[in-house]
Amino acid sequence: MDGATLYSIGELSRRTGLSVTTIRFYSDSGVVVPTDRTPAGYRLYDLDALLRLELVRTLRELGMDLATVRQVLNRERTVADVAAAHADAVDVQIRILQLRRSVLRVVATRGSSPEETKLMHRLTQLSGDERRRLIDDFLDDTFGPKAVGADPVVAAMVRSATPDLPDDPSPEQVAAWVEIAELVGDADFRARMRQVAPYQAGRRTLDIETEAGGELMEFTRRRVAAAREAGIDPADEQAAPVVDDLVRRFAEALGRTPDPAFRTWLARQFEPAHDPRVDRYWRLVWIVRGWQLIPGLLPIHPWLIEALHSSHAPRSDHDA
Repeated sequence: MDGATLYSIGELSRRTGLSVTTIRFYSDSGVVVPTDRTPAGYRLYDLDALLRLELVRTLRELGMDLATVRQVLNRERTVADVAAAHADAVDVQIRILQLRRSVLRVVATRGSSPEETKLMHRLTQLSGDERRRLIDDFLDDTFGPKAVGADPVVAAMVRSATPDLPDDPSPEQVAAWVEIAELVGDADFRARMRQVAPYQAGRRTLDIETEAGGELMEFTRRRVAAAREAGIDPADEQAAPVVDDLVRRFAEALGRTPDPAFRTWLARQFEPAHDPRVDRYWRLVWIVRGWQLIPGLLPIHPWLIEALHSSHAPRSDHDA
């Protein structure tokens, strides 16, 4: 081929893979201008038109709109600039599709109701900035300057674990994020988080911890962590030997009798540092952030309280 060669629309169609109708549309809209016409009035195109059409086809197949294609053809924008911008847009589309896929898998697995499905879709459609603002509002209201008695160190601890969805979340992460979004909007939950978080951050000590002493509390943390590591449910019989031993040690340290009344009293002493919904929030945060749940780093209070309430009578040698 040389620069003097002219092509009919039919020939351009065969060479570019574009339909005659599409080429005629591009010609009518000025994207590719005819070089000449036959005596019968049919359009003819030169090599430059062929190359422009091939570039148009490539850019359109990559998803670029016609206005952007025109800018490239008119040298108002470079292909590199357009490609970079379009790649960013495709990244956004991919994240949206990944999020939709995860929502659909959650709905399919859980058999979600139409209302739950709508809520899930609405919350996951929020942009990253919108999701952060939702959490920031919760943190500012709970631990910000206007929150009475808020501890800045505790606030920093909670902020350091701000949950946000990854680009390609699993169904579990989507479900956890939706649950977090519902929790942080609840005023009662915010109040309980403000009360419980200082204990979890080690900024406030329970009276029972002070009275029992650091050595016994450290021993208790190790025993509870070991029980969790072993997968022992606090309501299961396997938890009884652990609880019996701890009750005996606390009773000895406090000069009390390790009877059912003491067990009930002991459970209540740990309750200010525990709230089921706050504990749930932290588990959800770990799921959203993809962290591994490590029993030794989890608060001992929930397991210990449930174990104490589940076994009110000390085991005798007969029962062992």
